[in-house]
Amino acid sequence: LCCCEYVDRRGRRNHIAACCCDCEELDDGCDRWLTCKSLPPGALERIADTIADRLRVPWFSGAVKINVSLVPPLVLLPVFLHVAALHFLLGLIILTSLPVVVLWYYYLTHRRKERTLFFLSLGLFSLGYMYYVFLREVVPRGHVEYSQVVVLTCGLILMLAALSRAKKDPGYLPIPAGNEKPSHQGLPNKSVRGSSSGLHGISGAASSRAVNGEAKGYCRMSAEQPEGVKKDWCTKCQLVRPARAGHCRLCGRCVRRLDHHCVWINSCVGEQNHQAFILALSFFMLTSVYGITLTLHTICRGRTPFVALLYCPGAYSDYSSALSFTCVWYCAIVTAGMGYILLIQLLNISYNVTEREARLALRDNTGRRLLGGLVIDTGQYNRGLLCNWGHFLSLGSSPPQRSAEDIV
Repeated sequence: LCCCEYVDRRGRRNHIAACCCDCEELDDGCDRWLTCKSLPPGALERIADTIADRLRVPWFSGAVKINVSLVPPLVLLPVFLHVAALHFLLGLIILTSLPVVVLWYYYLTHRRKERTLFFLSLGLFSLGYMYYVFLREVVPRGHVEYSQVVVLTCGLILMLAALSRAKKDPGYLPIPAGNEKPSHQGLPNKSVRGSSSGLHGISGAASSRAVNGEAKGYCRMSAEQPEGVKKDWCTKCQLVRPARAGHCRLCGRCVRRLDHHCVWINSCVGEQNHQAFILALSFFMLTSVYGITLTLHTICRGRTPFVALLYCPGAYSDYSSALSFTCVWYCAIVTAGMGYILLIQLLNISYNVTEREARLALRDNTGRRLLGGLVIDTGQYNRGLLCNWGHFLSLGSSPPQRSAEDIV
């Protein structure tokens, strides 16, 4: 394939220059629209699939498909912010409606169990665009020192590094090799077979090695305990899960110590990346608050950041100040949302409970609400503040070698 050719979803060789040619779904839809006829069921979905398949850019080994969910933030965010900077009322309307639209799209995709790059694209592009506005509109005013720009840049780099680490394997459980999926049919007459290390479960009194308050490896359960097998057996992945592991319906995989699926990183938060996720949130909060403070000190001289955020008479005196002030308010809204997420995460860590466990406890009415409902304490893994944080800081460490007694 040349750089402009690709193999479409029907397996045929195509060219990006023919993006509007031979589109039967779109032609039929236009004909029905002109003749005032209703579209058949599924017509819009087929048109959307065709457009998504033909939206490509040239690349070395063939045209690369562009994810449609990446495009809206790149186009709409700068447009909305520039329009909001034209007048105070426009800014109020747009900055109020943006969170509502984002939440609506989140519930829409969450209900359909769809994975989307929209939130990751929105987050990364927001960071890049806010940094660009800061360098272009705020720094040239001469009130920001070179060392402050360096500190802000370092914070941004550290946050991106932590985010890159959080995007890696959250602790997926290995799928049985060769599609040899163990079966629990016939229970309780047959014992469960198979584990992550290739060891077979022994019928009788089952045991699992607990490390840092949770089981490492697969739970081995006896034939006399069908209830336990039913609880820890994943029918989707066809394996027996260790303690605190869960199945993510968006990723389609089981994850060790599953906390939740984060749409902002388009990945699960589990045993292997929970620390990096908290680190990325912390760096984001520090960097964002620092950037907001520097911008407000430049635009609204002589006022504290909190007062300047609520009352800054000269913010709309010129377009540059208005754009900077609008971006500050956008950053403040995003920072408030991320700050709430970080607060809930820190409280859950302090009580050694995951988001998934808290949700299940609320559903089953087995947990107690603390701190005004901000945290749900299940009491199952809570060992005190210091022990809980020690357990969290040791996540992802290699488990100790199993002794012969454990194997037998």
